Amino acid sequence: MSKFLFSEFEGTSPAAWKQKIQVDLKGADYNETLLWKTNEGITVKPFYTKEDRTHNDLNLPKENYKICQTIIVDNEHQANTFANDVLKRGATAIQFVLNKKIDFKALLHNIDFNQINTYFKFHFLDDAFIIAIAEYVDSKKCFYQIDILGNLAESGNWYVNLKEDHKKLEKIVASLDNAISVSGDLFQNAGANNTQQLAYTLAQANEYLNHFGVENAHKIHFQFSVGSNYFFEIAKLRAFRMLWKALLLEYGIQDKEAHLFVQPSKRNKTLYDYNVNMLRTSSECMSAVLGGANTISNVSYDSVYAKSNEFGERISRNQLLILQQESGFEDAQYFADGSYYIESLTDQIAEKALEIFKLIEKSGGFLKNLKEGTIQRKLKESANKEEEEFNKKEIILLGTNLQSNKDNFMKDVIQTDPFIKQRNIKTLFPPLIRKRLSENLEKKRLKEESSSC
Repeated sequence: MSKFLFSEFEGTSPAAWKQKIQVDLKGADYNETLLWKTNEGITVKPFYTKEDRTHNDLNLPKENYKICQTIIVDNEHQANTFANDVLKRGATAIQFVLNKKIDFKALLHNIDFNQINTYFKFHFLDDAFIIAIAEYVDSKKCFYQIDILGNLAESGNWYVNLKEDHKKLEKIVASLDNAISVSGDLFQNAGANNTQQLAYTLAQANEYLNHFGVENAHKIHFQFSVGSNYFFEIAKLRAFRMLWKALLLEYGIQDKEAHLFVQPSKRNKTLYDYNVNMLRTSSECMSAVLGGANTISNVSYDSVYAKSNEFGERISRNQLLILQQESGFEDAQYFADGSYYIESLTDQIAEKALEIFKLIEKSGGFLKNLKEGTIQRKLKESANKEEEEFNKKEIILLGTNLQSNKDNFMKDVIQTDPFIKQRNIKTLFPPLIRKRLSENLEKKRLKEESSSC
């Protein structure tokens, strides 16, 4: 294209822009007035230029993102029917959530595992059972979401004990690909800020590298949750790819792409005015796409209070299909390349996360910090800060802490417990707790509903 039309215009330097802004501020301080600093220390400027570009190579996925349907397996035959049905309706990946041993042959009947990505998320640890599934499936496109350290962090206990858990996982790692998962989604849903999420996830992955050896780095994959801070969430996922690449380079490994399984957060989902959850998940899925997720599993708008149902699951799946096939988000993992703002955020988030990661490693690593309660303390500080901002309406959840509908009653429609459950069991240390921001307010409203009856 001819440059004639643009040759008449002179470029404007960042210094010139800043000088013009300073004049318009009429004496107010530029840094104090227009620079915004987040809780994690990220600085947001009022304008960005090409000088903010970083040109980082992120090892983004080569393929379009997979649209995943999550299925909690209570009945093998029903789950299999559901899986085959959603694959006909546009899903290109399935996540099976298993809480116990099941007849996996009945569950997996008539599914072509070489055509889709399949994820098995286990809430128990049985090496023989998991290896048997892998041998039956026999596909490199299957991912086994086994995270003994994530289970320890969330439950406060090992499945059995440190030695036995590692022994079982060693057998699994030796027998199959994609055998280790790191549950970064736990940190987000427990209230960690973006830099903490990345630092803790990276430190946990490094714990696995140290134990199982760098030769098994290719068997590690990651789970993340994304919230509603649109550009920051895009930058968060991109920043993690930078960090994982940098960590592996320290071990002498090159060109290993991080595999990211991403879901919308549940932390900002609400019981009241639950239809707004659909807007939140739409934004969050867009962040996941632009951030370079390999696979995205959406969260149903009514998942806070309702059992899995055909309507809710269809809507959540169709949100991803509309983005991919009707909104121009095909191969959108590259769209953020060259965005001055996103590249600046990506660099800053990665830098801050790396600082936290180095502190963790210097003080003994992820497991030691977890046992000593350091991670729990830092995360609780972040979660409390977020809840304080929610209570002050500095964080807005529309329909919940702002413009709430007083005629919206939920007591009689709740099908599942929407609140965190108190467990009276002995733990090795305080566990990390997934908690929604609006829970305390919702409990108050439910109590008011009951008292008014």
